Amino acid sequence: MAEAKAAPGEPEVVVIESGKTTLRDLYKKEDWMAVWMGFFLLIVGLLIYLPRPPEKAAEIPKYNAIMKEEAAKAPFKTIEWHNASSAKRGVRATNQDFAKTIQNFLASPSDWNTNPFDAVYRSEETAKAMGAPHKEAAEKAKAAAEAALAKAKEAQAAAAAAGYKDASLNAAAEKAIDAWQKAKSDASKAESKYKVKAYNRIPYLIGLCILLAIFFGIGKAIMGTPFGQFVVGFPAVFILAVLAYMAETQALMKYWGFGFPLWAIVFGLLISNTIGTPKWIQPAVCTEYYIKTGLVLLGAEILFNKILAIGKPGIFIAWICTPVTLILTYWFGQKVIKMPSKTLNITISADMSVCGVSAAIATAAACRAKKEELTLAIGLSMVFTAICMVGQPAFAKLVNMPEILAGAWMGSTIDSTGAVAAAGAFLGQKALYVAATIKMIQNVLIGVTAFGVAVYWCAKVDCTPGQSVSWWEIWYRFPKFVIGFIAASIFFSILDQSMGKDMSAVMIDHGVLRGFTRIAREWFFALAFTCIGLETNFREFGPYFKGGKPITLYVFGQSFQLCFTLLMGYIMFYIVFPEVTAAI
Repeated sequence: MAEAKAAPGEPEVVVIESGKTTLRDLYKKEDWMAVWMGFFLLIVGLLIYLPRPPEKAAEIPKYNAIMKEEAAKAPFKTIEWHNASSAKRGVRATNQDFAKTIQNFLASPSDWNTNPFDAVYRSEETAKAMGAPHKEAAEKAKAAAEAALAKAKEAQAAAAAAGYKDASLNAAAEKAIDAWQKAKSDASKAESKYKVKAYNRIPYLIGLCILLAIFFGIGKAIMGTPFGQFVVGFPAVFILAVLAYMAETQALMKYWGFGFPLWAIVFGLLISNTIGTPKWIQPAVCTEYYIKTGLVLLGAEILFNKILAIGKPGIFIAWICTPVTLILTYWFGQKVIKMPSKTLNITISADMSVCGVSAAIATAAACRAKKEELTLAIGLSMVFTAICMVGQPAFAKLVNMPEILAGAWMGSTIDSTGAVAAAGAFLGQKALYVAATIKMIQNVLIGVTAFGVAVYWCAKVDCTPGQSVSWWEIWYRFPKFVIGFIAASIFFSILDQSMGKDMSAVMIDHGVLRGFTRIAREWFFALAFTCIGLETNFREFGPYFKGGKPITLYVFGQSFQLCFTLLMGYIMFYIVFPEVTAAI
């Protein structure tokens, strides 16, 4: 603590400084280690993919030329336009053999129904037996797609013969082409049920466990935890994460949206609240270490061009509605229901209003919330995410809500990025695109929220009259892994712009990210959620649930956010910026 001398006649002012940053912190502090480990994986991903573009990438200009020519020729998307677009989308770095090997190595357990072992192993015989009942349906779907294509060609030829000047013929052709696209999609789904693939994920999972143990173990050793102790405990954490994935992929659980984060916490809680987490596992129970590394990887997925692609309405909804909801929810917690813990209040508010777990971790670090408070906030988020993921698309369908509005609504209110994508896909491609993009825009606020909370806590909450806070104190409190998150976003956004939209989609989005770092990030999150359960005891939650205030706070904030963002979504997309909506 440093003291500043006051002027004569003025009260003495105490300037609070809790410590200082040294070079040693750059490799001894968990936040910085997460940054370096995240950067290492991003660099590895770039080195793997960028030198190996797919051969068909050279044909992208040809597909673009066809699409441009067809768009100029007809007032609707022709068959040739769709064929060129489909061929272009098929050009992905992840379709190459080396990329498939990486994806197999990192793959999580597969879908299953009654036999859990199906999630990690499926023989050729079993695959054929599973696909056999769907053979007839697949053949019928294929025939239906071919018939729909024939009708589409006939309708398009009639429109072309009239020089595309007959509105009724154009409308009929567009309708027939849309029907063909739907039949084609149905045929693809039916074929996937018929041509069931065999697999054996067990060797890959064992190899992944060893690799992750070494990877994270080296980081822990540098920070001071014996490498051997970490490696001994890690397999237990990894196995629980695998079980969480298996629970997620069970048919009924998948249908209802109970994802691996919820199961990972539950399985960890079952151990910590019964036999207790064994001491030999505890060195590998590193919640924030795993999730902070994953959040650095998440930063690379926040690309500026995707933020700008949806325009001003999406930015307004994500960057105006979200902070308004956060501030109002925090105010409600303090002034109306009088939450006894300000740190719990702000952590729940950020978790609910920004983007769930990621924002909760950053906010808890900035205000120095207790471990139990962070766990409680995350637990509430998991429950409400599952409810909203099923309830919101069902409600949107019931009231016949436009896809774009529904996507904007779900993208700004459902906490988990994966749940947002699932909910959007339930309604259609436009809803999926808008929902995922707005959630991505909202994720940018992770860093902004952490900084704002650090400043507010230093200036208002942790100060008493006669005290001021040094700017260094804000730096000490600011979660350093957020710097890695922001740096990764900036670097990959610049790389995305320099490569061009098409090549970036092939090499970055469907290469480095989807083919490597995103899959790794989800594993890191699974490990983190498992650790949350392993280090949490129900007895510690008693004081926080007193009077039901945390649940009341979450329900209030989520209810307000649901109504507010729906209203703003309608105003922005259909009144203020209708041209953006028309272009989507």
